[in-house]
Amino acid sequence: MDLLDDENGSNAHDYTVSEISGAVKRVIEGEFGRVRVRGEVGRVSMPRSGHMYFDLKDDRSVIAAVSWKGQVAKMQVRPEEGMEVIATGRMTTFAGQSKYQLIVDNVEPAGAGALMAMLEARRKALAAEGLFDAGRKKPIPWLPQVIGVVTSPSGAVIRDILHRLADRFPRHVLIWPVAVQGQACAPEVARAVRGFNALAPGGEIPRPDLIIVARGGGSIEDLWGFNEEAVVRAVAESDIPVISAVGHETDTTLVDHAADRRAPTPTAAAEMAVPVRAELAAWLSEAQTRMMRAARGRLDQRGQRLRDLARGLGRPEALTQPARQSFDLWAERLGPALRTLVLRKNTRFAPLAAQISPNLLRRFIRDRSREIDGLSARLAPAPAARMRRATQDHTQLARRLDAARVRMIGDAQRRNRDGAERLAGLETRLDRSLPARLEAQRERLERLDRTRQTLGYTETLKRGYAVVRGPDGVVTSQGVAEKQPGLEIEFADGKLAVIPGGGGSATAPKPKKKKPDPGPSQGSLF
Repeated sequence: MDLLDDENGSNAHDYTVSEISGAVKRVIEGEFGRVRVRGEVGRVSMPRSGHMYFDLKDDRSVIAAVSWKGQVAKMQVRPEEGMEVIATGRMTTFAGQSKYQLIVDNVEPAGAGALMAMLEARRKALAAEGLFDAGRKKPIPWLPQVIGVVTSPSGAVIRDILHRLADRFPRHVLIWPVAVQGQACAPEVARAVRGFNALAPGGEIPRPDLIIVARGGGSIEDLWGFNEEAVVRAVAESDIPVISAVGHETDTTLVDHAADRRAPTPTAAAEMAVPVRAELAAWLSEAQTRMMRAARGRLDQRGQRLRDLARGLGRPEALTQPARQSFDLWAERLGPALRTLVLRKNTRFAPLAAQISPNLLRRFIRDRSREIDGLSARLAPAPAARMRRATQDHTQLARRLDAARVRMIGDAQRRNRDGAERLAGLETRLDRSLPARLEAQRERLERLDRTRQTLGYTETLKRGYAVVRGPDGVVTSQGVAEKQPGLEIEFADGKLAVIPGGGGSATAPKPKKKKPDPGPSQGSLF
């Protein structure tokens, strides 16, 4: 009995926990090695260490997955919860929790449909927050002094932008180098946009008046960094107007919706940023010529008006002649009138002079002297008292004058400040109104051009119609067509000469001499 117990249990090898864990690890890694696993991303966790932990699942099972910090940095697309992906890596075990897991070094979306669905869901969520509203978009400055460009410094994009700016209107350009694809793209672009906004106006590094976010074309995976929420929020929160020039004309990212203006290409972004200097110079020259012509015309008009009025006034001699004649008449009467007046006064004075005696004059002088002495005694203290009153009045007036002067200076300074604020506001409105007006006129011209092309008879020919011409011009009825020796039928892709009733084509008859065809009418289908 003891021998049997020894044979059943005592000779079996005792494994340690580490030996069992190592054996399981070798079996799993040797059996599977490097694999590609398709599934839906479940819980995603990324602690401070920089490693990423997430789950891959289907309708029945779950596999734990982990990507180390270095692998996360190299990923083109970062997994998000609910996203269907194909994860590439190797199977291994984690002895600390007695479980197996997938070490993932690359993640790809499981088809463009899944990626686009995730992109559309993100677009709707950000749009619901109002980040894409047209009302929050800022106008592009008409002529920015400094332009900030967020792009890769080594690509062809920055060379195209700089070359186009140099051709149109050279400006001061600040380049913030960033990665334009990969995991580093989104944080670097967001940091660049916020960095430009953080620059202080008038600082050592000039603050841009306009920001261009640019990148060349590529696949949706290459452009995915510009669909990240961090980049979209940074662009939407920018106080500086932003032009998005990501990809080619057919490429659309979420940054395009958040930016204040979207350009189809980086070169087009440079064209939107600045006007053409030669065109501005020509416009200024034309405006100066028109101003000088208008001023000269106004002066000529005023001069002619003055000459017309002068002719209606008559000669100066005719206006002064009656007055001169009256003056001569009264001058002749003045001499005799003065002599008569003197004689009359002498006649009245003679009786009075006979009544005046020396004693009467002496008494009159004595009385007047006493009056003068009394007035002099009274007058002596009067100047001092008057001077005191004048000094007091002057002091009061000086105090009132100082207060009035301070008040007037304060009022003048306040009016100057108010005027400066109003002038700044008017200047800002003027700077904004001209680009808006130019843009409205350009859009109106484009609409009119599209209407012209739509209403032209060539567009009607493309819809299956034809123009029938005879020797005398356009034929519009069957009776007239049957009488023609030959007809020419114009289709959208060419012309065909036919003979009525002949059953086939023929050489087009030579038309009679007529007025030149003025071309397609904009108001007729033919």
